[in-house]
Amino acid sequence: MNQIVALPDANPFQWQRAPLSAADYQALSEAIRFLENPGLTAKLSNYIGMPVEKALTMLPENVVKPVTLITREALRKAVDAALLTLPSESRRKSAIMSHRLLAGFSGALGGSFGIASLAMELPVSATLMLRAIASIASEHGEDINDPRVKLACMEVFALGGKSKSDDNSDVGYYAVRAFLSKSVEESAKHVMKKGLAKEGAPALVKFINAVSQRFSVRVSQKLALQSLPAIGAVCGATVNVLFISHFQSMAHAHFTVRRLERIYGHDRIRQVYKSLETIEA
Repeated sequence: MNQIVALPDANPFQWQRAPLSAADYQALSEAIRFLENPGLTAKLSNYIGMPVEKALTMLPENVVKPVTLITREALRKAVDAALLTLPSESRRKSAIMSHRLLAGFSGALGGSFGIASLAMELPVSATLMLRAIASIASEHGEDINDPRVKLACMEVFALGGKSKSDDNSDVGYYAVRAFLSKSVEESAKHVMKKGLAKEGAPALVKFINAVSQRFSVRVSQKLALQSLPAIGAVCGATVNVLFISHFQSMAHAHFTVRRLERIYGHDRIRQVYKSLETIEA
């Protein structure tokens, strides 16, 4: 529904879109509950039987520092491997389980070889996740041939949800999008002219760096759990399945919001989002 109606007692040249339908209002409410909730940390903690923060303290200092660099390189490779070869149509029903199974397999390999395997395993996992995210985007009516949509798929990795124990992820959904918006627009213009594979685009590099900085928080949590003694491959596989499931759900929420923005307008959905977020808090 996308009717245009005049406001009572308003200037006849001022218009607004019709109120959200009950179904769309419910969809937005469900998206908010996920986007503003640190679900991944809780799931990982429950699975392993200890707080993620405790697992992180067990990682050596010289292991924690390179994670952001490894994550950045993994996302760059994922962009080349996934976004440049995306199918033009969604095959979501068959893709969801296959992506999760492949992610679990790559995680099992990573868990088997421990910390040293992150640089090899993460690009594979990130590529699988990015293809799964793109499939979800297509399901929500996005044109994945549009460079802006390709970058919107990458944005999902930056959507960590709020967490009292994690200052780096304690940023709301619209704040993250606002932070990335300028580099998204500049990157999209570059991609339309020269393509994703071209090197040296300052905006694209800036965008990937910004996403990787936030995504590396989740990668560190994943790495900490996979590196716990006596868990190894089983933990690696399960953590990766939880990991990809989390970002698939995050993608559903993200592209639900974008779909509603196309129907009702960005400002209208953001306004309703903020009011619902206050109620949910």
